[in-house]
Amino acid sequence: MTPLRLVIFEDNHHFRESLLQLFRYTEEVDVAGAFPNCLRVQEVVSNLKPDVILMDIDMPGMTGIEATVLVKEVHPNAQVVMLTVSEEEDRIFQALRNGATGYILKKAGSEEILDAVIAVSQGGSPMTPAIARKVLRYFHGPNNQPTVQTTNTTKATEVHDQLFASLSPRELEILEGLVDGLSYKMIAARYFISADTVKNHIQGIYRKLHVNSKGEAISYVLKKGITGSRNDPS
Repeated sequence: MTPLRLVIFEDNHHFRESLLQLFRYTEEVDVAGAFPNCLRVQEVVSNLKPDVILMDIDMPGMTGIEATVLVKEVHPNAQVVMLTVSEEEDRIFQALRNGATGYILKKAGSEEILDAVIAVSQGGSPMTPAIARKVLRYFHGPNNQPTVQTTNTTKATEVHDQLFASLSPRELEILEGLVDGLSYKMIAARYFISADTVKNHIQGIYRKLHVNSKGEAISYVLKKGITGSRNDPS
């Protein structure tokens, strides 16, 4: 099995070295580079072509949130996992909107960070439990009754509502599984279907929402202001 290629952007020298030490003895991961800032992020990513990027948020010169947009411009398939001390909801959602696929707190244990890197390369959207709860609260209205924030003032919103309404009930469930940070196998287990069926449904979601990855699908939902999953298109 070919190791996944990892690039780290982290300005704290000691924490960066601890990450290098962690992955140095992990056969599944090959660290292609570690950098103290994102000032040359597009050049680095273009040259190294990482599968996964661990991205600190607060760095001198350019934040990790800003850098994630640049990463996606030059290497859309790279999976970005934010690694930070911040639990601020605005920063979480902005990172996800900009294309991040996971959000892990630095206080997480080494094993959790390692698992996040592996999981995101396998189709998951890893999040520290405290972060996942914030995201889920964003997606669910009172009493877990999903709602859709709509306005009747723009044609763009009408188009968005039509795209979202085109998803089947099963596709909506699987989309929620992606938001929960589940891998394909975990979604399959949750809904008692095969992993291949999950993959087929996810391809349908991508096609209907006009996106190309799970990160874009989650970002689509956040950008458009959906706080719940559905008006079932029966």
